[in-house]
Amino acid sequence: MAGDGLPRIAVVGGGIFARTQYIPRLREIAHHVLLKAIWSRTKESAEAAAELARDFAPEIQPRWGDAGLEEIMGDASISAVAVVLAGQVQVDLSLKMLKAGKHVIQATMEAETALSVYNSFPNQFPYKPIWALAENYRFEPAFVESRKLISDIGDMMNIQVIVEGSMNSSNPYFNSSWRRNFVGGFILDMGVHFIAGLRMILWRVDGTKGTVQIERGIASGKHGYQVLFTNENGQCQMTFYPFCGVNEELKAFVHDIVQAKKDGDHKAESRSSYVEGARDVAVLEAMLESSAKQGATVQVKKF
Repeated sequence: MAGDGLPRIAVVGGGIFARTQYIPRLREIAHHVLLKAIWSRTKESAEAAAELARDFAPEIQPRWGDAGLEEIMGDASISAVAVVLAGQVQVDLSLKMLKAGKHVIQATMEAETALSVYNSFPNQFPYKPIWALAENYRFEPAFVESRKLISDIGDMMNIQVIVEGSMNSSNPYFNSSWRRNFVGGFILDMGVHFIAGLRMILWRVDGTKGTVQIERGIASGKHGYQVLFTNENGQCQMTFYPFCGVNEELKAFVHDIVQAKKDGDHKAESRSSYVEGARDVAVLEAMLESSAKQGATVQVKKF
């Protein structure tokens, strides 16, 4: 696709994750999408974040404050927005962007109220804006490939999920308002991603003909996942997959934007559907509710 025909995107948020994850990932897919603007609360933060992207987005415009948000919403050339903000504000801001006709990709969400508001939007645009959920494990190759292996383990006998999240005061995310000033912040932030993986492949799974296991690890200096498949004869096949889920979900989001413009199909790729995100949160909420009730059976909300 010619450069002038590429969809233009804005990043709303100039914090750690936007600077260390979104900008590098957008640099890698710069031949698919143009980064036109980046917003932060202050001028200094917006300008600093914009400079990090100047090498691949030379015309990027820093925006800040309420006026900057209005400029992004009113810019007809910007078709999509990545909302990379703390959980306390991201849903409201995402809904504002959707109402302005922008496609949106964001992180974990509050489910019921937000979904009802989104579904009530009138058809005021040629197509309903896409609302996609990001930062989930459904796009990690390790989980995609493991899901295929599940069919080879025979009848399922046992499922095991062990989640260890190491985070101390030296971690740059440790003191973020997302986790400190948001009910369930630490659990929701990390837990919902593992729920996405659980729902995708059920993690370690033992069957009558073999076992599939995923372990986080490092190979050749790269962080990622080792996928181990052990067959009924005890032979183990191990494959390492580096992290690249953010890349893959951004590419899928851009593809969905292009398709929406072509044929009016406004649905996000199923793995990043806001409904799937709501289901992840519902499972996590049910687990916490069950724990509070000494392990009683709890019905998971359906979406």
